[in-house]
Amino acid sequence: MRVLRGKRDIPFARLLWAVMPPLGACVGAPALLVGYTATGAAGDPPPRIRGVDARIIAAPAHSGSTRAYFEIRYTGPSKDTLLYADSPELGIGILRHSVSRNGAERTDSVWVVDVPAGGTVRMEPGGLCVVILDPPVLKAGQQVSYLLWFRQSGKVAVRATGAGAAR
Repeated sequence: MRVLRGKRDIPFARLLWAVMPPLGACVGAPALLVGYTATGAAGDPPPRIRGVDARIIAAPAHSGSTRAYFEIRYTGPSKDTLLYADSPELGIGILRHSVSRNGAERTDSVWVVDVPAGGTVRMEPGGLCVVILDPPVLKAGQQVSYLLWFRQSGKVAVRATGAGAAR
């Protein structure tokens, strides 16, 4: 005749089974996060809008204004709108558009600048620009931080370089 023995109750085994799920989660979660960040998928999405070829025309001392030019590249699926531009170092800039009429150049105020979906807006002499009133003396090559404010994309930081003359 066979004698059936009951299972032995081992307190350590019960403790181990109770601790395993939280311990596994504590070890597994950081491992998954490290893998996620290593793929480059974590953090802020890549910018859809960039300011490139940013330059500020160096103005002589005590001049009333100078101009800044930017190239805005946008890869978004729908248009965005540049609302204004400012610099912590130079103050607020005014969006302007230069127009040649009857041999004389005239600048008109621009309230906003539409940036087409997947397109580029180039600010250049004789066209669109940012006018800086009462500018400080800038040396050629000097770097200045600039902020471009967009309706959809928000604030976009750009480094502008002081240029000797309009090019």
